[in-house]
Amino acid sequence: MSNTTTMVFLDSGDPAETRRAINLLGKIDGQTTNPSLVVKNPEVSKFLTDGKKFSESELLDIYKKIILEIREEMDGPLSVEVNASWDSTWEDLLRQAESMSAWTSNINIKFPTTNAGVKAAQEFIACGGRVNMTLVFDQTQAAAVYVATQKTQEPAFISPFMGRWDDRGFAGVDLVGNIRKMYDAFNAKRNVDTNHVKILAASIRTMDHLYASLALGADILTIPLTTIEQWLAEGKKIPGAEYVVDRKGLKAIEYQELELKENISEYDIVRTEGTLLDEGLKKFAADWNSLLE
Repeated sequence: MSNTTTMVFLDSGDPAETRRAINLLGKIDGQTTNPSLVVKNPEVSKFLTDGKKFSESELLDIYKKIILEIREEMDGPLSVEVNASWDSTWEDLLRQAESMSAWTSNINIKFPTTNAGVKAAQEFIACGGRVNMTLVFDQTQAAAVYVATQKTQEPAFISPFMGRWDDRGFAGVDLVGNIRKMYDAFNAKRNVDTNHVKILAASIRTMDHLYASLALGADILTIPLTTIEQWLAEGKKIPGAEYVVDRKGLKAIEYQELELKENISEYDIVRTEGTLLDEGLKKFAADWNSLLE
């Protein structure tokens, strides 16, 4: 986009919103989708309102149809999410990824950043796949993603979720800044100056989130149409060097000094009831299940 090197993705499962965003901005750099957004798609919503449900194959067919319609509108990276839960094995996630990636060009598969998801992503990348690691809430997850994606042929994406930290009383924007700082340190240790993982700021709920993400070094913003409209109404401002992040009285997320390790297995992503990762994964699974017979 003009005036900034940060890319702008639309966060939506509705091709009509893709067209609207392009009309407003002139272009969008990509688009992210997920089960929650598929539920909101007008075609799917009407189907559910009529009291109908999908078989698994029917649901995948309609998801593919939506993705192909979006692809007709824009040719940037297009994120598609696998159906995952805590019980998903990496082999199951990989099988889904291989099928979904064949739908159209430039698909980034959204794996949950669990131990199984990170392993699946590493295997998928080894076969030339593109990934967007989602449901990221801490630096341990981000470190595992960094290690797992070092051999990616195309930049990998990582999606830290800010808004849900705000709900817990912490400044979610700190997660973006902490990951940026850690990745820069990892790059320096490896003596590389190219980021093989692009930080995709997600769960952007306010203009403060948007401006802080730009200021803190996010490579990509993924934002809903309403946020694009509000940004334009505010003149599509880009924060300068003088910008000060306003945490609105929320607690800071403290930076952790994590070592760059050799293997993904050295970063254990613990399953703990009630954590943001636990809640997020269960919600995404529930959205998929709400559509199935």
